[in-house]
Amino acid sequence: MNTDVCRYLFFSLILIIGVGCLPLTSAAQGDAGISPVTQTVTKDDTDTLPITGTVLIRNVTLIDQSGKKKDVVINILIRDKKLDLVTKEEISVDSAELAFDAQKGFLLGKIKLGEPPNFMILNRDPRENIDALLDTKKHARFAVRKGEIVFNRLQLAFEVKDKPKRSGWLAYSPPPVTLSTSYDDASKWNRWDTKYISGIFIGALALDRQNWLSQNSASETSPIGNLNDFTSGEIRALRFGVVGRLNFPQPWVYNIMVATNAFGKGFNVDTSKNIAFFDWRLDIPTFAETTLSIGKQKEPISMERIMGMVYLPMQERSAVSDALLPSRNVGIVLSGTGFEQSMTWAGGAFNDWIESSDSFNESASQFIGRVTWLPLVSEDESNLLHLGLGLRYSNTKQGMRAATEPEFNNSPVFVDTGFFDADSTMAYNLETSWRKGPFCLAGEYVLSDVDAPAVGNPDFTGFHVTASWILTGEMRGYNRKSGVFRPIEVAKSVYQGGVGAWEVSARWSEIDLTEGLVTGGEMKVFSLGLNWFLSQEFNVSLNYRFITLDRFGVKGESSGINTRIVLFLQ
Repeated sequence: MNTDVCRYLFFSLILIIGVGCLPLTSAAQGDAGISPVTQTVTKDDTDTLPITGTVLIRNVTLIDQSGKKKDVVINILIRDKKLDLVTKEEISVDSAELAFDAQKGFLLGKIKLGEPPNFMILNRDPRENIDALLDTKKHARFAVRKGEIVFNRLQLAFEVKDKPKRSGWLAYSPPPVTLSTSYDDASKWNRWDTKYISGIFIGALALDRQNWLSQNSASETSPIGNLNDFTSGEIRALRFGVVGRLNFPQPWVYNIMVATNAFGKGFNVDTSKNIAFFDWRLDIPTFAETTLSIGKQKEPISMERIMGMVYLPMQERSAVSDALLPSRNVGIVLSGTGFEQSMTWAGGAFNDWIESSDSFNESASQFIGRVTWLPLVSEDESNLLHLGLGLRYSNTKQGMRAATEPEFNNSPVFVDTGFFDADSTMAYNLETSWRKGPFCLAGEYVLSDVDAPAVGNPDFTGFHVTASWILTGEMRGYNRKSGVFRPIEVAKSVYQGGVGAWEVSARWSEIDLTEGLVTGGEMKVFSLGLNWFLSQEFNVSLNYRFITLDRFGVKGESSGINTRIVLFLQ
């Protein structure tokens, strides 16, 4: 067996013995009449401190278990006795009720997001000095057992005057596949780190099985046709790429993601093996904590659009988002935050001439902006209200078309304006979300004002209202940098003896593409969803939809169900 592995196993055994010999737990001391200490702590206080809120431990050295001694200094946030965050990024002491400075002490033990941590911090490297383990009374500086502090000799942490260097994920829109704590874990096989560049390979595979359950005769005789022809399986998403840093003094972040041309094809369909780039972007830190993003990226409008599809409560985005708010485009975005990150802002200019056959002057240009605000946030952030406003202008040089499926990917297009000439369009997006613990209620409204005199200057509108409830108690985190919700962090996966995370959801959406001389149709969709996240890397889901379509004087009704399996490399 590898010497380093043996040594680590020995360290872990000693740690279990050492932590077990440290002072009494909080329950025992509580029986003795000692009150919990939550604010007043001396630097040499060795009493047990029950964690009733949030504790921050800064500047902790995480030992590299691969034996290559690529240690990393991290910051740890414990919230309500569970590990909430492990990051290399600076965390303000204002975010915690207690904050300690480990002074690059060495961590031994177990840290797993969403679980009560068990670890010890030593003032000596146990790989170099075995006495650090043999004499924990002398060398231990901090210990946590089952999420509670059982030993502390660390100093309180205070803010430093010099601002830390910006690194980590800089862009306004999150990566299409989430980055776990392995993003900065040098021991991961899919990550590399050199003096000038670092990165991690990530990917996602989504497999769908679509079954249409019902269709009335009016729907079948409409241009939609027989939906049974679309009952099949498909590769919904196969995306892979690399995300990493260019290690300048202020690191830049790059993101390159590709996809196969198999999207929308059945399993038995012969298709090209070529790949298409759907994300290529460079994020550059600029002045006053702002970021400039250059390349093909998501347009900065709509929370539903900015969030990764595979992390939404429903399998697909609402019809109004797909029809009226295009996703990726080539351009530049400048973004930042304000008022202690209670507000975000982003603005960008786009033109896809690089990927189209037209010149820059022949291609349509877009100008897009979004502002979000948190008017209500509880002290522990378990209860918050999010508001957002987005604007999107296009000079529509290549014409205008709005079309979409009924929130099932394996389906014909239900509403469609067809192409028509327009002078310009201005889209207005209003969004609001309320999250209280595991429950979330979100809605968006879109109005697209089209300047097209030949067809009567139509206005296209739509909205959705979505409710979700995580039955197992997890809570979607909120990304204050982007004004969107994070993916669900599974508290205890099935591989750890848990049940994973279970989420139920419901959505009502409407879209109206009929006005003036345009007869794109009116569609209403009612959806129910069930998501089971077995772990962060594996989930399955089930969506049911009932659809009504009013187009060309015919009112059709249909319903269907789609099952999905998603696998991640992260």
